[in-house]
Amino acid sequence: MCGNAVCVGVIDVGGLSEQGLRARLQLVGRGESRLAAMKAQILSELGRRTSAIDAQLIAADELLSSKREAKRDVETARRLEQLPGTAAALADGEIPPGHARLIARASSEGRVDEAELVKAARNENFDRFAKTVKRHQQDQSGDDGEALLERQRRRRSARIFESPETGMFVLSAQFDRITGTRIATALTAKERELWHREDPSQRCTPQQRMADALAELICDEPNDNTDSTTNEKGKKRRKKQGTNLLVLADFDVIKQQLVNARLADGTPIPVTELRDLAIDAEILPSIFDADTQNLWLGRSRRTASEAQRMALTARDEHCIGCEANPLWCRVHHIVWWSKNGPTDLGNLLLVCDACHHKIHDQGWQVHQHPATKKFYLKPPPNPD
Repeated sequence: MCGNAVCVGVIDVGGLSEQGLRARLQLVGRGESRLAAMKAQILSELGRRTSAIDAQLIAADELLSSKREAKRDVETARRLEQLPGTAAALADGEIPPGHARLIARASSEGRVDEAELVKAARNENFDRFAKTVKRHQQDQSGDDGEALLERQRRRRSARIFESPETGMFVLSAQFDRITGTRIATALTAKERELWHREDPSQRCTPQQRMADALAELICDEPNDNTDSTTNEKGKKRRKKQGTNLLVLADFDVIKQQLVNARLADGTPIPVTELRDLAIDAEILPSIFDADTQNLWLGRSRRTASEAQRMALTARDEHCIGCEANPLWCRVHHIVWWSKNGPTDLGNLLLVCDACHHKIHDQGWQVHQHPATKKFYLKPPPNPD
């Protein structure tokens, strides 16, 4: 860095040690942050002199970016004007551009403690910081999440377009947390169904399978052999499948009512929303009851039951390796099925595809914390 300028000299990185490469990468990261701050300042000034729309057109023209990227950059620049602490940290290279965008977006959706978020942004990677921002918004909302949920619902959107690069159709949508979780639950249930129907020697990629699941859910019409209902016009309509929504709640013994209702990832559910969900819900009042929920299957079957998946989601909360959303996770046998491991709750846990690959192909091992009893992954010992 050269004073207030962004200055990263060009060198031959081939002669650097690993520590030198890391230091160089850190320097580049700080440079990217300072450039992002400078770009935000320029776009903000352009918006003041002309208009936000004109600033977007200029950005798309001069940076050769898409209209979507230009719009996002101008909106972020406008929001950073109201966030001096975030803008300063970005200009000093202390936080990455992506973290600054998260703070800017959160500030547009409600009240935030900017200093608290900037402090966290200095030390957390993007995925962890995104969760920090979400929890912070919930804490700052002052209610049980109803206001945030309503703001998200107002911002719902979906679009479909043909990519000029590939000629393929692209779907893009955003939903509030509850609607999105219901959609994701149905989609991942269908994806798991397709995985079990595949030839193990000719598996699709997870992305291909998810695309097939979405297409099947939207496009497939029921036939005479599928479960269906008949609407008021006499037309057959498929029954909803795979849309069971896992909701966790505490029971207040004194008030004799459910409190602290939340999704599996901790997102709070407003009381009014919980009441609406309960109208159509299939209630599982004793999910940890072995007799009613059949959570101990032994060697009778390899695939975990839906009741077991729900119990694992409540227990593990996310992938034990990388904390990915439980909806994207597989059920893994701690003692492998191939080594006579039973399909019992105590021998099962949640891992995403990437972490599952680490266990089976790269020697990562499952461990359990002696105090919290939480499972986690450890890489194999360094051979050196």
